[in-house]
Amino acid sequence: AGTADTGGIRYSSGHIEADACYPSRRLATLLRIPDPSGAAAGEGTPGDTVVLGAPDILYNNHLDEHGNASLALQLLGSRDHLVWYLPSVSDTTAPDDERSFFDLLPSGWLWGTLQLFIAAALAALWRARRLGPLVPEKLPVAIRASETAEGRARLYRKANARDRAATALRSATRTRLAPLVGTPVAQAHTPEALLPALSAHLHDPHGDGRSLHTLLFGPPPGDDAALIALADQLDALERQVRRP
Repeated sequence: AGTADTGGIRYSSGHIEADACYPSRRLATLLRIPDPSGAAAGEGTPGDTVVLGAPDILYNNHLDEHGNASLALQLLGSRDHLVWYLPSVSDTTAPDDERSFFDLLPSGWLWGTLQLFIAAALAALWRARRLGPLVPEKLPVAIRASETAEGRARLYRKANARDRAATALRSATRTRLAPLVGTPVAQAHTPEALLPALSAHLHDPHGDGRSLHTLLFGPPPGDDAALIALADQLDALERQVRRP
């Protein structure tokens, strides 16, 4: 065929009878390996194996250059039946050649990853912030207790929550009265413990404590006037108990 447009991929073979043509950098760009059976190629026989490093001689735009046509005809036209195969990315490989991503990683990658994970955990424990004791923070503005009570009362009034307001007033009064009459604070909200001690401290002649029970443990007031009256009565009772 003479001179042809070869090049590209170069091949070498350890087969003794292999024919190497068109050398480039001491390697062949056209290599023919004879039939391993030693018989001429025919139906059912393997035939010779030929590898070509560059496909330029098979393109129409280079077919009439040099000896491309002669080389292409001698390579492809020696048989009556020709199979033309063009590989693509969609071709599947043989099962033996399938390798996953983890197969391509070095053998010690698992232990290396585990060591890095342990080192990262130890570094996090080393640099982690230790929780110390609580530090009290000073408020930017000091609010008087009377303002807090007034603001809470306005919220109760806006929500029309007379029952909750009465419960808060009675609970606070019972908590303050219990130590004054010798009752534990834990039993301040129990009528059986608080009322007898309170009646004895006030020297109630009747001794039944019904008015005290209604005042300290009674139903919620029905309107704002009754709530105000309840607050005045609770205040008067506390002053009376505190009086020597």
